[in-house]
Amino acid sequence: MESRLLTIKEASEYLRISRATLYNLMKENRLTTIKIGKRTLFDIKNLDEFIEDSKKAAS
Repeated sequence: MESRLLTIKEASEYLRISRATLYNLMKENRLTTIKIGKRTLFDIKNLDEFIEDSKKAAS
């Protein structure tokens, strides 16, 4: 079963960006994160929405 929640490492690999870029996007509140305890996770659906929004902004 594939997890719907991704770690920071997995999210950066999914988006094919560096961890530093991912942290910058988080700091700019462009990505929605989920905090569970001390862990920061990303819902894959939110990452897909970010991709779609980025495609629209580029057009």
